[in-house]
Amino acid sequence: MQESRLFKIVYHLLDKGQATAPELAEKLEVSVRTIYRDIDALSGAGIPVYAETGRNGGIHLMNDFVLDKAVLSKEEKQEILTALQSINSAKNISSHQTLQKLSAIFNLSSENWIEVDFSRWGNRETDHTKFELLKSAVIHQKCIKITYANSCGTISQRIVEPLKMSYKSMSWYLKAYCTEKQDYRIFKLTRIIDLEVLTDGFCKKSFPESDEPSNACNTIVLCFPKYMAYRVYDEFDKNHVSKMENGDLIVSVEMPEDEWLIGYLLSFGTQADIIEPAYLRKIVAERAKEIYEKYQSLVSAK
Repeated sequence: MQESRLFKIVYHLLDKGQATAPELAEKLEVSVRTIYRDIDALSGAGIPVYAETGRNGGIHLMNDFVLDKAVLSKEEKQEILTALQSINSAKNISSHQTLQKLSAIFNLSSENWIEVDFSRWGNRETDHTKFELLKSAVIHQKCIKITYANSCGTISQRIVEPLKMSYKSMSWYLKAYCTEKQDYRIFKLTRIIDLEVLTDGFCKKSFPESDEPSNACNTIVLCFPKYMAYRVYDEFDKNHVSKMENGDLIVSVEMPEDEWLIGYLLSFGTQADIIEPAYLRKIVAERAKEIYEKYQSLVSAK
């Protein structure tokens, strides 16, 4: 336990530059006396840590101190290289160079066993350029102006403060603070039509960490024929899927009820039966009828 706490102290000092004994004591949930004993233990082990008294005092590490590479196990080193290799899918030159340098430092080969490509078919350069611009804006805390198409079909311009990139359910998202709405929003990257990084900066904010969608959720139960298994397991976790005696698949999952859901259900065509909630059947049927009538009128007009 003490060894883990000692490393936490070192990592905190590397990250923050300095800390007070009460601050470390509160963070690690120990007494101030214990912190001072830990500092003595670190110093005795050869870690250049020291304490200064006075107004600007605190606990410090020597400026040129870096953790010895032996701190990381071989497995941890390989995990770092694997993570960097996946990030390198954006074809960023600096990431590739960093991967080579870390491979040399760790004395491990960066085995090319994983290939990750987040771009859409036929949009590699566009998607990678967008990703790099957003990454830079997040890191350097620069506002961006975006042209965005939301799930209701409205296209608008927004100025947002980009806070974090998030990858979930086979899609990239931008978590940001919208200056127009004066609230936090999540934007799907593929729906960002145009993007401009502005010179205006912003103060770092923490995006509210919650997996709950902004729209009300309900339990959606769907039935699929067994030959649709490829798409069912593409899009739903196996824990949400159960198999019937005849091989058909039942999916029960929490989803937000909005326009996106109606379009999503329509994307299955006749290959999905809505079990619950029953009222969604009528909504989907009416929307399908509208689609039929629209295209029927176009065909008749020719």
